[in-house]
Amino acid sequence: MILTRRGLGAATLGTGLAVANIRRAAANNLDKAKRAGELIIATEMHFAPFDFTEGGKQVGLNAELFAEVGKELGVKITFQDLPWPAVLPGLEASRYDLVGGPATITRARSERYRFTVPVAEATVALLKRTSESGITKPQDIAGKQLGCATATAQLAQFQAFVATLPGTTPPIREYQSFSEAYADLAAGRVVAVANSLPNIAYVAKQRPNVFSVVQPPFGAKSYFGYIGRKDADSAPLLDAVDAAIVKMRNDGRLSALQTKWFGQAFDTPDTVPVPTV
Repeated sequence: MILTRRGLGAATLGTGLAVANIRRAAANNLDKAKRAGELIIATEMHFAPFDFTEGGKQVGLNAELFAEVGKELGVKITFQDLPWPAVLPGLEASRYDLVGGPATITRARSERYRFTVPVAEATVALLKRTSESGITKPQDIAGKQLGCATATAQLAQFQAFVATLPGTTPPIREYQSFSEAYADLAAGRVVAVANSLPNIAYVAKQRPNVFSVVQPPFGAKSYFGYIGRKDADSAPLLDAVDAAIVKMRNDGRLSALQTKWFGQAFDTPDTVPVPTV
């Protein structure tokens, strides 16, 4: 029998369709990722120290943490850099497997998405100038000019805390970004900036002669986690990612990464906590 080129092409096409059908018929998203050999994660690479770029290369805790997760799952990690407002809609449209923001685990988000186990604390704290000797605890900011990024969960908690302080404190100065707030802090235009503890710990670690973290944090205890879809197909994948993160927590890899990128390690739970914010 002679197999013509047309016959060969038809056979190849049939095989390709069969493979595609097998992928589509995979039982869940973990199976699909393993068959493809790739886990696709969306993030915004302007959120140091979790994700940012240096010399055009992605750096930060996320890149190193997910490299370890990829080893545990036996898949390659591919990141997509997107503006934050586009990230969660893309997850809902199944354009990628996970969101690697990370994001604060909140009650509102937990109703819509499934979070992984925490990778860091997200509790809100204060950053001050290292030379500012008059602030040794959060309550010392009463009556002083303060700063925070606008339209953030951190700002809402900051406003609530300031309302409990004695005397009259000027309205919190709101900035379009935390970077702008830090610049005004360094220049002495505000005396303290509120943000999540890992973020300001990183800023203080980078410029210890300029910035220091005020202990203890004043916000409600909260945590950062990665975000997945809240459906049956996504559950096995998120279970596997959770298992990988818990393994890293138990063998010390997670605390080592936290210390490298935040300047300190956090005691994170090995299950998703009930949100406090």
